[in-house]
Amino acid sequence: MEKLDSSVYKTQQSNSAGKPKQHTININVGEKVFHIPIQSVIKHPHTRIGSLALCRDRTKFLTLCDEYDVRKNEFFFDHDPAFFHHIFHFYTSGTLWVIREMCPINFEEEIEYWGLSLKNTQHCCQLMLEEKVDEVKDYLKVERELMAEVEVKYDDEQYNDMVLGNVRKTLWNTVENPYSSLWAKTFSMFSNLFVLFSIMAMSLNTVEELQIYKIYCKSYMEWVEIIMIVFFTFEYLIRLTTTANVQTFLKGVLNFVDMVSVMPYFIQIVFEMFADAEDMNAQEDLRAMAKVSKLSHVLKVIKLLWIFCILKLARHSTGMRTFGFTLRQCYQQVCCIFLFIAMGIFSFSDLHSFERETEGSPISSVPDVWWWAAVSISS
Repeated sequence: MEKLDSSVYKTQQSNSAGKPKQHTININVGEKVFHIPIQSVIKHPHTRIGSLALCRDRTKFLTLCDEYDVRKNEFFFDHDPAFFHHIFHFYTSGTLWVIREMCPINFEEEIEYWGLSLKNTQHCCQLMLEEKVDEVKDYLKVERELMAEVEVKYDDEQYNDMVLGNVRKTLWNTVENPYSSLWAKTFSMFSNLFVLFSIMAMSLNTVEELQIYKIYCKSYMEWVEIIMIVFFTFEYLIRLTTTANVQTFLKGVLNFVDMVSVMPYFIQIVFEMFADAEDMNAQEDLRAMAKVSKLSHVLKVIKLLWIFCILKLARHSTGMRTFGFTLRQCYQQVCCIFLFIAMGIFSFSDLHSFERETEGSPISSVPDVWWWAAVSISS
């Protein structure tokens, strides 16, 4: 503290001949007066109260306190008197108490104002408070990052100098900010319903009884999936063409999820076109048949990627976004949990792998034991 370091430190002397020596310093904090023994204060000359006690130049008093009453010889501070009780206890006992109920950031700022530090607390309290401070700072860092994303997302001033800025701003708010208008809220509701319909159609499309009803060689559920994919593609293109910052838009996690959720359908169309071309000569060339068979397996894997559609609910779901933010904030603890699970899997797998030598054992390799251990631990 620069103001504290600039104070003049001298030993307390008698004010004048015939006047008694003052034994206490009067501190008024929020209209509550504290009388602190000077002998206890001067033991800590680098603190704010210690600087006041040792400072002999009255012109410097106001650099260390808010007001000074000459008549009462009283120093006034516009601070919380309840917190100053702990500062008062520090000067009388030499130990600073830690307030568990108080925000650790505010506690750290308050003791810094009075010229103290966490080193003045007990070691156990210091470790606890430092841990809380780091935790709160990490939380505030994540919150600042999220607020920065929101500011970029909803900064309407960026559209002022753009071509068709008003139109693009209106479309952007409609598809991105459900609280901007009634149309935006309606669009958000339909978007979430379409996500649920898409997942339901993908699931029902595997039911053989429903595949017998077809229109133009496609089942009803396949047509529902196509309509949903067209809607999601249209929604993604609107956001891509109306965003004020394309680079920031492409870096967004939810925007990447939107792109991944629609890409499998178009990749499937390309593979089906390739498969049809190969199928023309499939009767004459067995190698072409093998390629077609491989392509069918690839299509099944690609189709599984459509499950990413469910992540689109996070765009307008506060609960899912909160869960994602919680994982970002507690990623160290989550990684630690997975590390312990992995250690358990590998340890029990090594012990159980000796069963491979037993005749009739269903275990053929260590990866098989990994699967057994993973299922056993997680169930």
